Amino acid sequence: MKADPAVQRQLLDLAKVDAELSRVAHRRRNLPELAEIAEAEKRLRERRDALVAVQTTVSDLDREVARQEREVESVRARADKDRNLMQSGSVSAKQLTDLEHELATLERRQSALEDDLLELMERKEAAELDAQRTSAEVSKAEQEVGDAGSRRDEALADLDTTEARRREDRERLVPRFPDDLLALYERVREQRGIGAALLRSRRCGACQLELDRNTIAEIKAAPEDEVVRCDNCGAILVRTLESGL
Repeated sequence: MKADPAVQRQLLDLAKVDAELSRVAHRRRNLPELAEIAEAEKRLRERRDALVAVQTTVSDLDREVARQEREVESVRARADKDRNLMQSGSVSAKQLTDLEHELATLERRQSALEDDLLELMERKEAAELDAQRTSAEVSKAEQEVGDAGSRRDEALADLDTTEARRREDRERLVPRFPDDLLALYERVREQRGIGAALLRSRRCGACQLELDRNTIAEIKAAPEDEVVRCDNCGAILVRTLESGL
């Protein structure tokens, strides 16, 4: 394949643009912010699950406290009724003895229930404090997700700007090349990642391997308009004064 040496040299400009587009695509796929978001979202899910668990505990303790309070009130009401009956003077001596025994039993029961109620209320208070702390952790995790998302969006916006500029550069460059040379360049780039590179001091700028003496001799003997390629990676080798030929 033949191509004007000046046109071949412009392949280096196109390769530079394509290399930057490849870097943009790679960075877009591997933004550190994406890993940050994934980790922050994991923490947020864990904190939300923990909050649901502690809120459930608080709710269960609420019901248990209410039930215990009702039971305490029931025992207290029964004891008040017995006291009123004893004070009325309308009961016999045997009934009075029975009431005194029952009242003593109710007082012990009430004391035990009130102790249990106090323990439940302490547990509920601790659970409520835990819920407050966990809720604060959820808010913090939500903020972390939001901050990481903002950084990701800023990074993507910068990449979008860079990509748009490089695509404009590419659109200006592509019409400068004959169809057969451009087709070869695109085919090699698709297969190898780099379509053209500078030959500098016997070294291919694409694969960075040094060419052997026979290959260098063949390239030296080739006409200036001959399109030569690297035997190792297949990239179009662009010859300039830096090639040292």
